[in-house]
Amino acid sequence: MLERLRLWLLACLVWAPALALAAEIEIANPQIVAGDDGYVLSADFGFDLNQRLEEAVTKGVVLHFVAEFELTRPRWYWLDEKVVSRSQTYRLSYHALTRQYRLSTGGLHQSFDSLSEALRVLSRLRNWVVIERAADGNPVVRPGETYTAALRLRLDINQLPRPFQISALGNKDWNLSSDWKTWQATMPAEAR
Repeated sequence: MLERLRLWLLACLVWAPALALAAEIEIANPQIVAGDDGYVLSADFGFDLNQRLEEAVTKGVVLHFVAEFELTRPRWYWLDEKVVSRSQTYRLSYHALTRQYRLSTGGLHQSFDSLSEALRVLSRLRNWVVIERAADGNPVVRPGETYTAALRLRLDINQLPRPFQISALGNKDWNLSSDWKTWQATMPAEAR
C-alpha cells in the first residue's frame, strides 16, 4: 500500500508540470448563433506553434488538432444533462512536392504557401454546425433557454506516428491545448 502511494506521488510530480503548461491556446469570442442548418459556433483561438512543432510539420509529420464542444442543461435534482457533444478534427500537413501547407477537415482541403497562413485559418473557427435543425420538429434545444457551453482546442498526440507519441509523453513541446472555455449561452430563435 505504501509503495502504491509512493508511485502515485511520483507520477503526480512528473505529470503536474506538464499539465500546468498545457494551456497554451487561448479562446476568445465564442458565440452560438442561429444558422440555416441549425445553430453554428464561431470562436477565435490564439496560439503559436513552437519550434519543435514547426519543424515536425515541415518534415512531413501531420498534426491533428481537435476542436471539442459540449452543451449542458443545468438540473437542480441531478447532474447536469449533456445535450450536445461534438468534435471536429483538423489535419495540418506539409507537402514537399508542392511546397505547400495543407489544412484539412472532413473532405475539405485548403492549401497555403506559408505555415502562418494555414495557422491563421486554423485559429478562426467559423460557422461550425454544432446543433443541427430538428427534422421531426422536436428541437434539441429551446430558443430563449440558457445552457452552459464549453469549447476547447487541443493537439491530439494520440494521432501522431508511434515514435513521436513516445517522445511526446511528458514533453511540454508537444502539449498544445486550451483549457475548457465555458460560458452561458442563451439560444436565439432558429433561422427559418
